[in-house]
Amino acid sequence: MNELQTILEGFELSQKSGEITFLATVVKTQGSTYRRPGAKMLMTNTGRMIGTISAGCLENDVFMHTQQRMSSGEPIVVTYDNTASEDILWGFGLGCNGIVQVLIERLERETTPNAIAFTQECFNKKHLGIIATVFAFEGGVDVKLGSRLLVYPNGKIITDIKDPNLVQSLLSDTQTAFANQKSSVNNYQLPLGSVEVFIEVIQPTTHAVIFGAGYDAVPVAQFAQALGWDVTVVDCRANEATKARFPMLCDIILSRREIVQKQIFIDAYTVAVVMTHNYLDDLEILKMLLASPARYIGVLGPKPRTERLLEDLRSQGIVYTTEQLKRLHGPIGIDIGADTPEGIAIAIIAEIQAVLTNRSGNFLRNRNQPIHQSYENNSNLLVST
Repeated sequence: MNELQTILEGFELSQKSGEITFLATVVKTQGSTYRRPGAKMLMTNTGRMIGTISAGCLENDVFMHTQQRMSSGEPIVVTYDNTASEDILWGFGLGCNGIVQVLIERLERETTPNAIAFTQECFNKKHLGIIATVFAFEGGVDVKLGSRLLVYPNGKIITDIKDPNLVQSLLSDTQTAFANQKSSVNNYQLPLGSVEVFIEVIQPTTHAVIFGAGYDAVPVAQFAQALGWDVTVVDCRANEATKARFPMLCDIILSRREIVQKQIFIDAYTVAVVMTHNYLDDLEILKMLLASPARYIGVLGPKPRTERLLEDLRSQGIVYTTEQLKRLHGPIGIDIGADTPEGIAIAIIAEIQAVLTNRSGNFLRNRNQPIHQSYENNSNLLVST
């Protein structure tokens, strides 16, 4: 379960227990910061906190704001400027030379638009979603702090933003977010003032399917779960003992290679690891995966073995496109000199994470660009109609 899912679960529990619940969201950062826009933390009036918005330095202070400044229930934005030397005197001592803006809201189940319910729906139905949230404004614009626009993949919108110019520009930018699947912080210049909006992309949970149930598959499943991915283990030997080998919370499918494609669902949010240690099983599984929309396909074993698998598939008259083959990684994993099951699992999971985030997997010390995705302000000029 990933951090956002844990927060959603925590919200449900808080509602059942009658707690007052708050959500803190990082909406804008400048310079070096530990967490980026979109990081969230759930808080209750009883002191429970789920999730993080920093390395542990800001959480208690944000919680104090819920106790001291939010009696009216209205959202607030708190800015932490760690670029000044006075940071140490304030008691934060973050060590990161950046600025963090945090939106704090009181959560209610019956609100429209309801970002919590919308996010849960994105997870349940496994589709993208966009949440555009107003976190700052100046002048006489007709908008409130915390106002939102929710956008579904089919174009359906839910919003409490009344300004038609702002809505129109947000719709254009949310379509861009759907296309590039990247969140952004945008500044909109309106006739009567300006508005800053955090456009957040809600991604369905990554589904990791591990074909193979040997002891070397166990750490792969464990590390995948540690990242919050949903994990399915497919054992083509149909061995009942497999269920005892994977005590963690993952789905176990006992199958045979002849019918495995009927028992597993593969979509664009699926990453697949093939490690059955059986050539004929791998051949049938690879045939299925290359024809599927899986985001990543990794095959354990040396390169000549993977090349032989492809050659045998070609001999069956199966021809794959360049785009299909780009998703294939064999040998699997990044080069870290791993030779134990745990080390190999780290190499595999690290490579998948790099693919999902469009990174190379090189040393960060050799990276000339910022470590994290850029959320630079995009300025949009709106003309009144």
